[in-house]
Amino acid sequence: MSRSKRRGNESGGRGRWSARRKMEAVLRLLQGEDLDALSQQLKVTAETLSEWREVFLASGIAGPKSREVDGRDEKIAALEKALVETALDLSISRAINTVYERKAGPLAPEKSMS
Repeated sequence: MSRSKRRGNESGGRGRWSARRKMEAVLRLLQGEDLDALSQQLKVTAETLSEWREVFLASGIAGPKSREVDGRDEKIAALEKALVETALDLSISRAINTVYERKAGPLAPEKSMS
């Protein structure tokens, strides 16, 4: 991984920290590692690490994510739910058709290939 990818946003905008990496850094702080030493090792400011820790403590695992939750998240969740329901409806319809065809024969007459 390149040096610029390991640095956070505060180092001149050269890369971003994933939520997972922020959480790992915060967990190290919470386990007792020294803030200044960790700051130097990770090449982020102590202030930034402190902010990540405060956000994490206030909001748990969702906190390190950069993007704020907004109306898009609700829309995405609604669309995902609708997709799952549609897939379930299709699966049920196919099962009903299979049972019906076993008892009564095909729903549509087969076409002759001659």
